[in-house]
Formats: sequence, structure tokens, C-alpha cells
Amino acid sequence: CHGREPAPGAVTCGSVLKLLNTRHSVRLHSHEVKYGSGSGQQSVTGVEASDDANSYWRIRGKSDGSCQRGTPVKCGQAIRLTHVNTGKNLHTHHFPSPLSNNQEVSAFGDDGEGDDLDIWIVQCSGTYWEREDAVRFKHVGTEVFLSITGEQYGHPIRGQREVHGMPTANHHNYWKAMEGVFIKPSMDPAKHDEL
Repeated sequence: CHGREPAPGAVTCGSVLKLLNTRHSVRLHSHEVKYGSGSGQQSVTGVEASDDANSYWRIRGKSDGSCQRGTPVKCGQAIRLTHVNTGKNLHTHHFPSPLSNNQEVSAFGDDGEGDDLDIWIVQCSGTYWEREDAVRFKHVGTEVFLSITGEQYGHPIRGQREVHGMPTANHHNYWKAMEGVFIKPSMDPAKHDEL
């Protein structure tokens, strides 16, 4: 292995985690509630509760095999975020978001398979996405950043925040890895072949 060994604090492929918006202190969340406008797809929101089981997302590669379990995620890497409980991927597209008229962010696909609009680039400053870093997720297809600006939903998801895509990088689109199951980094995949 040449170069710097990843710190044990790197977020790794296959990890399941919650993502906290550092500006608004809410976690990225999805649930089986569809948007009443726009695409009509499954809604993605921000919730204040830290213990909601619907806030877990799995880190996956852009395609199968491109992000092997336990491999540290590099800054600039393309990933998919798959909602654990519903198997849908974090997705955005050219529909207006319901509250702020930014770009709608939804959860899309079946059993972790959606389309090319499920791909996000992790933007961070070092070599790897470190767990303590605040990072941005930039959408490959439409070039927006995963953001929260504070608009709140009423019934039936009262108090949850709107998650949307914004074209500018700012303090509304920093996210930090929180609670989760982090797969330990494996430097030599050959020694860790799972049967």
C-alpha cells in the first residue's frame, strides 16, 4: 500500500449510517410517504429525533463492485445512498421541491436499484471521507447539493424539514456521519474474502 493509510475514522463502503445536517441539526430521513406534488415519489425529509429507524442509509458504489465492503470512501468518489428500510436510493431530478421551490429530493428505485440520478459525489477536503468531517453531497446528474434550509412540513409529517437540492455550496449543505454500523477498513481485500 503506497500513500497514507486511511485512518480508522474513515467512512467505508457497506457502512450503514445516519447523516446529520450540521446547520439545522436534523438527520436525513425517508419513509413510505409519497410526495403529493412533483414526482409523486417517496419523500425524503430531515428529522430531529436521533433514534428514528427510518434514518439509516447504506453507502454503496456507483455500480455493483465499484465500492467493496470495508473500502474507505475517497473524497470525490461517486456513491449511492440506499435507504435501509425501504430499499430506495437517494435521488434528485428537475421537479420543484414542495415547500421552497428548490429541487425535489426523493427516494427512488426497488431493492437498491434505481437509475443514474441516484449518484452523488462526496465532497470533502482530505483523501478520505472521515467520520468527523462535515461533507457535501453533489448530485452528478443535475449538479445540485443535498441541502436543508429549514422549511417545515405540516400534516402528516409535521415538524419534519424539507430536504432539497440547491445549486450553491453553502452552510446549508454540510452533513456529518453520526450513528451507524461502520464496516472496519480492510487494506488487503484478498485476506478478507467472505465465503
